[in-house]
Amino acid sequence: MPAKKTPKKLGKKDLAFFKKLLNEIRNKLVHDIKNMHAETSGANDSGDVSGHVMHMADVATDMYDKEFNLGLASKDREILAKIEDALKRIEDGTYGICLGTGKAISKARLEAIPYCEYCLSHQEELEEKKEI
Repeated sequence: MPAKKTPKKLGKKDLAFFKKLLNEIRNKLVHDIKNMHAETSGANDSGDVSGHVMHMADVATDMYDKEFNLGLASKDREILAKIEDALKRIEDGTYGICLGTGKAISKARLEAIPYCEYCLSHQEELEEKKEI
């Protein structure tokens, strides 16, 4: 019976590259979330300081913009959590290994999505199961 093949781990240089990349993405997302929060939490929700009542269409547009920004911030927070998990995997030596199959994740995939958790084939399987 052949021995179980262990996935090839990334070298120190690659790990340093991905750690830097993940930190850069994290910093950008934190900055974006702070900006969105500042935009949606103004002292005067209507944006009108003259004391006049805003038109209903303007109020609706403002509400849409706030909801849109909150949706973006929510998605950014999900990505931040994945980035934190990826940074932990770098520290514990499991970064670049698919959480579903235990196989190595291709370097090209990690460069495209440095916080990915699964190899492409397993990700496709998961997506197919969700569609059914």
